[in-house]
Amino acid sequence: MSSWGPSLQGPSPPSASSRMASKCRDFTAHTGYEVLQQRLLDGRKMCKDVEELLRQRAQAEERYGKELVQIARKAGGQTEINSLRASFDSLKKQMEDVGSSHIQLALALRDELRSLEDFRERQKEQRKKYEAVMDRVQKSKLSLYKKAMESKKAYEQKCRDADDAEQAFERISANGQQKQVEKSQNKAKQCKDSATDAERVYRQHIEQLEKVRAEWEQEHRTTCEAFQLQEFDRLTILRNALWVHCNQLSMQCVKDDEFYEEVRVTLEGCSIEADIESFIQAKSTGTEPPAPVLYQNYYDREVTLSSSSPGVQPSCGMIKRPQEFLEPPCRTPPGSRGL
Repeated sequence: MSSWGPSLQGPSPPSASSRMASKCRDFTAHTGYEVLQQRLLDGRKMCKDVEELLRQRAQAEERYGKELVQIARKAGGQTEINSLRASFDSLKKQMEDVGSSHIQLALALRDELRSLEDFRERQKEQRKKYEAVMDRVQKSKLSLYKKAMESKKAYEQKCRDADDAEQAFERISANGQQKQVEKSQNKAKQCKDSATDAERVYRQHIEQLEKVRAEWEQEHRTTCEAFQLQEFDRLTILRNALWVHCNQLSMQCVKDDEFYEEVRVTLEGCSIEADIESFIQAKSTGTEPPAPVLYQNYYDREVTLSSSSPGVQPSCGMIKRPQEFLEPPCRTPPGSRGL
């Protein structure tokens, strides 16, 4: 597993004495090996589950970090001025730093993920070696057990045949003919020899089976101890990985708060009055208001214009046309005709 320094290390593992306290005697039955093997397979599945959790968390941290960086870079704020502008710029910078920090956290989580994957694969290779040996002795023991049971069955049958032949010989030898007695005697001898041969084969198979059984028992004990050590290591590694993961997330929260504390410090120096005063000094347009716009009568304006021209006099507020100030038109005397 990767080292994260004292602040990220998990609790110390148990002592070596407790670690090597073998429990193989609790699994010495024929199915004990299968039970332990299944436990290791279940543990391997748990490793994959933890790896998947770290993988998805790393993806989420990377996605979150990249989105924060994009938000900070697109935030704008160029229209603001003075101290609030500085505070907003600080927020954008710190937000971008927070995003980068979460991206770094994603990389750290992926490093931890690779360590777990390597550990799981190493355990797989170690387990396969022991499984290969156990499979060999298991098959050998099973094969010899089958032969021993078959030879036992044949031996018992031969013994029954020998007993039957001996009983028949005893009956015939009591009152039978010489020829029948000899025939029965030969058959009894043959059956007894067959039983002896069957017993020898049966004993050989039992001896071979016992030899393989002793080898199986030794390999079973060795395998159980190896499997227990693997289980101990797996539990220790996963427990430490989860501990480290929680510490990583806690430290990330502390880093985030430190980044945002920089923004709070900048905001404490933000002065609303100073910003307003600065704007006034930079954009002031003067202290005198513009002159009022007064009402002006249209005709008063025309009269004023007309009075400045000679021969033009106003009448009833109406402006006279120039021809009205000319001499009156000539009239025809009464009684005269027009041309």
